Amino acid sequence: MTDTTTPAPVAPQLAQLLAQDPLAIDPDVVPQIEALELVRGRPLIVTDCDEVLIQFLVGLETYLETQGLWLDLKSYALTGNIKRRDTNIALDPSDIPALMKDFFTTSTGSLLPVAGAADALQALSVRAQIVVLTNIPLVDKEARMRNLVAEGMDYPVIANKGLKGSAVRMMADRVDAPVFFLDDIPHNIASVAMAHEPCHRLHFIADKRLAMLMGQSPDSHFHTSEWTEAHAFITARLDATGH
Repeated sequence: MTDTTTPAPVAPQLAQLLAQDPLAIDPDVVPQIEALELVRGRPLIVTDCDEVLIQFLVGLETYLETQGLWLDLKSYALTGNIKRRDTNIALDPSDIPALMKDFFTTSTGSLLPVAGAADALQALSVRAQIVVLTNIPLVDKEARMRNLVAEGMDYPVIANKGLKGSAVRMMADRVDAPVFFLDDIPHNIASVAMAHEPCHRLHFIADKRLAMLMGQSPDSHFHTSEWTEAHAFITARLDATGH
């Protein structure tokens, strides 16, 4: 839930942009992917972090308490929903970038894990290679890695910018094997569908309050808030493809 606007099915102008240049990728992301030690022929699981591996919303709410703020979950967005506790007035949109920067700086290294994530990934790692593709400032990448390692999820981390389709496609081209993608943001799932259509796409939202607000992405193959269900879905697809 790191986007600051309400996600929705891909807008026509966004779809047009992706169709024109589906392999566009931020230059800071390319060397991170090139440095990955990916094995050709071995299935790949590309997973988001916030609300998939880590409890972003719970961590954000805890942080906001320290700032005299609270999050009104009337929609799947930050802009307009972060409010002052004393006046109940929404924080000015211009103040949100600095607020989120401070949140990532102070809290990224200590966020709580999503239940079952570490165990499911450990089991799946026997059959597939795993990469965490997270939209987080590059400067906070090391803190995110430490957080994941501390919670039993020691996997390569890519600090992404923008939509994720191009990054997934770049990794998929290197493995030439089944690819699975998990994310909570429909725009990211839609971009992966456009950039690498064969990818098995899971719409995963750990916090059930957010899941109720969002519903299932039309570009996903499966929707869940539980790692036991995601694990079973991925395992079944691996079995079906002989992996």
